[in-house]
This record gives sequence, C-alpha cells and structure tokens, in this order.
Amino acid sequence: MLDPVRLRERMVRDQIQARGVTDERVLDAMRTLPRHLFVEEALAYKAYGDAPLPIGEGQTISQPYIVALMSELLEVEPGMKVLEIGTGSGYQAAVLARMGADVHTVERIKKLFHAARKRFMDMRMFSVKLKLDDGTMGWPEEAPFDRIIVTAGGPEVPEPLVDQLADNGRMLIPVGESRRNQTLVLVEKRDGEVIRTDKGGVAFVDLVGSHGW
Repeated sequence: MLDPVRLRERMVRDQIQARGVTDERVLDAMRTLPRHLFVEEALAYKAYGDAPLPIGEGQTISQPYIVALMSELLEVEPGMKVLEIGTGSGYQAAVLARMGADVHTVERIKKLFHAARKRFMDMRMFSVKLKLDDGTMGWPEEAPFDRIIVTAGGPEVPEPLVDQLADNGRMLIPVGESRRNQTLVLVEKRDGEVIRTDKGGVAFVDLVGSHGW
C-alpha cells in the first residue's frame, strides 16, 4: 500500500536536501505535490524513486532531484511569470505553480497536452495555462517572461526564447551537440546583455521543433 506522505518526505530528505537543495519553497512544493498522480497508475509505486520515469510518447517525468535543482536555480518569486517548454506530465509546472509562479507551459505532443490539462483541472490548479504548439517558438503573445525553463535538450539556445526573456530574467535549458547528453545552461539577461553559465551535465529527451532537433 502506497504511503505518499511518507514517501514524499523521504524523497525530499534523501534525494533533494541531501544533495544541497535548500530553497524552502521548492522543498515544500515537492513535499505536498502527489507525484504519483503524474505517472501511469502501474508506475505509481516508482513515482518517488531517484530516477526519471516514462510517461508515454517517448517522453519522461524527470528525476525528482533534477526538478528540484532546476526549480531552485530559476530563483522564482511568487507572482513571477514563468514559461515552461515541454509540459510532459505537468509535474514541473505544478511545482512552479505551488511556488507561487504564474505558469505558462507549451507542449507539442497532443496526447500529453490533453492528459496534463485534465490533470491540472482534476487538481484544481487553474493558474497553469497550457498551449499545444512548437515550444522552441515560445509563447510570443504572452511575452516577456521573468523566467523560462526548458525541460528537453536541444543543440542550441532558441533565439525566440532569448527574445521573450524579460530584462533581469533567468532561463534554464539543457544544451548539447549530442542527444541525451547535455549541459544545463543558465541564461541571464542583464540590461540587454545575455550571459550564459554552465550548471553541470544532464540528460534530457530531445527538444524537437524549429529551433531544436
């Protein structure tokens, strides 16, 4: 029998805090969000493990630590407008929404888009706005964004996303010349200048679109 509360506490303590994530809003969001509802019922018992899980259509829900790390590196404050590229299961968007962000998320795969939308409705997370489209083009009608998070790896940082990042904004994106093997890049915009900082190696599914693979 699944004990989600106990499993979440252990996940946060052993996988996230133990690796140095300290942002209390990240920790609180991941302690309270029922991660097992973001995967297929048959995989619910694995939902709090230290690994990514398949969600269908060749996509995955990221390892809990990676979700926590990226959420902390974004430095999201309540009320900030955040763009997520790659809705997937919806878990990363839900974490950011629990942290107080105004989340806009773009998914290119119709089946995942509809499943995530239903999940948000069932959980009454009405603050998350979804769009079915090529995420590498961003969401120009809603720009600029205080923060942008990309949950798939591409060969470069898409220019439309840089353009849609607000001044003093932060973007996180996995970038690499080989698929499934990228560097997590922090992109900051300060007085119009774009600054890139490497944040270590990661492995994400492919960023597919006009400015991806």
